Amino acid sequence: MPGVQALNFDSPEETRAPEKTRVDVVRTGGTTAARMVLEPGWSWSQCIKPVVGTDSCQARHVGFVQAGALHVTHDDGSEAELRAGDAYVIEPGHDAHVVGEEQFIAYEFEPRAAEEYARG
Repeated sequence: MPGVQALNFDSPEETRAPEKTRVDVVRTGGTTAARMVLEPGWSWSQCIKPVVGTDSCQARHVGFVQAGALHVTHDDGSEAELRAGDAYVIEPGHDAHVVGEEQFIAYEFEPRAAEEYARG
């Protein structure tokens, strides 16, 4: 493997597209990253829960928000609104929804979440 690799999310190795969701996946050097684009009106409970079949999202997310806003409610009662420029960690056990009329675009760097998110 070369010492430097460049991958482009506009040419992903895999794309998953449940309702109002697009997850573009790139893989390199034993790791996986994803770009998530969530449309206005998206919510985990309406768009992803039917695909994965769990009561709340069980993925751990580590990433960076490029655009838009996402409201996250954790099973422990904590809440946060993620906005452009924010880096985040979201532990398993949460629901979320897009805030407003702008797409939410984020880059995920937790390999397991990038590999498995929105996959049935």
